[in-house]
Amino acid sequence: MIIDAHAHIFPDKIAERAVGGIGEFYGMKVDFDGTLWTLLREGGEAGVDRYIVQSVATVPEQVTAINNFIAGCVERYPEKLIGFGALHPDFADIAGETERIISLGLKGIKLHSDFQRFNIDDERAFPIYEAAEGRLPILFHIGDNRYDFSSPERLLKVVKRFPRLTAIGAHFAGWSMWDRGAELFEHSGIYADCSSSLYAMTPEHAAELIRRIGADRVMWGTDYPMWSAKDELERFAKVPLTDEERGLILSGNALRLIGEIK
Repeated sequence: MIIDAHAHIFPDKIAERAVGGIGEFYGMKVDFDGTLWTLLREGGEAGVDRYIVQSVATVPEQVTAINNFIAGCVERYPEKLIGFGALHPDFADIAGETERIISLGLKGIKLHSDFQRFNIDDERAFPIYEAAEGRLPILFHIGDNRYDFSSPERLLKVVKRFPRLTAIGAHFAGWSMWDRGAELFEHSGIYADCSSSLYAMTPEHAAELIRRIGADRVMWGTDYPMWSAKDELERFAKVPLTDEERGLILSGNALRLIGEIK
């Protein structure tokens, strides 16, 4: 089984605008249109079986609509999709929306503080962590050498302050500062994914990062719509790993993280 543990999807009517904003923010070409249909088609052609899908609430007013959208997609394709909900530190009822996220059958929360413009260790975000601690994993965008909102150091403060929080540090817990993420979270117990990372390093470097964080804690992902599943799987196939490590990263760790999936 292959699980894409990091995929963003958007409603058809806003997908083009959302993808354009992502490309402009990172100054990078975005490969795909951000729609669910393209994700399923392109991923299916590459052999992907399931997808953890999410979107980011850049303002608190988007939270409810995003969660409804993600839950509706999962309801339509329950055999393919695992949904993560959205929250924002300025949302009026974080505890109540967390309960609704759970009631909708969503399995986690996605935060991208560089887009949302808050430091992840700021006290204004603590209600999110308090609501999720011991209940839902949080997938954090981590790292950007242009900003400090989501630095690996800030994530370290969060996990120390909330020890029962299941944290996933995207992009080896430090996009564009990958070694720093691996240094801080070496065998720390957090999860990480290798999305939007393999393009920037040698296979040997990727293997080193995986083993520092722990092969039983890293998940494969595309960061759709950024990258092609086919290309990301080809990059991953070049990383010198054991068959056991490869199986954990492609699906075993994601399955363990979200529990038994029916």
